[in-house]
Amino acid sequence: MIGEKVDLFQGKHTDLAELQHKIEEYLQSDGFSVQSSPSSDHGTVIQAKKGGFLRGIVDADRALSIVLSGDPDNFTVRIGIGKWLQHLGVAALETLLISDLFLPIDIAETAWNVEIEDKLVHQIKSFVG
Repeated sequence: MIGEKVDLFQGKHTDLAELQHKIEEYLQSDGFSVQSSPSSDHGTVIQAKKGGFLRGIVDADRALSIVLSGDPDNFTVRIGIGKWLQHLGVAALETLLISDLFLPIDIAETAWNVEIEDKLVHQIKSFVG
C-alpha cells in the first residue's frame, strides 16, 4: 500500500502501554483528535484525525491509523490511512483486523500521509530509544 509504514522493534524492552500513551500525547499536541481501542493479545489501535486541513485533503471519515502489536521485546508499529471507526474505544482488535483499518490512498493523500508518517515514525523511534 502506498504510504503505509511498518517498523519492527526488537530487544527494546518497551512498555507498550506507555508507548501508546506517548504517541497519543504527541498526536494531541499536534492538534489531532485521538481515539484508541482496548489492548488485546492482538495489539492496540490508535486513530487520529485532524479537522480543517485534513478534511480538505482526505475524506472526513479517514484517519491516521497506528497499530501496536507484539510484546515489549519484539513489537511492530504499522502506520497508514484508514477509516475513522466510530466507538473504537469499545471495539475488539480482532474485529478491527477485518475492517477498513488501512485503506489504499490516492495521490492527494500520499503527500500528506508520507509527511505525517515520517514525522510520527521519527517520534516513535525517539520514544523507543
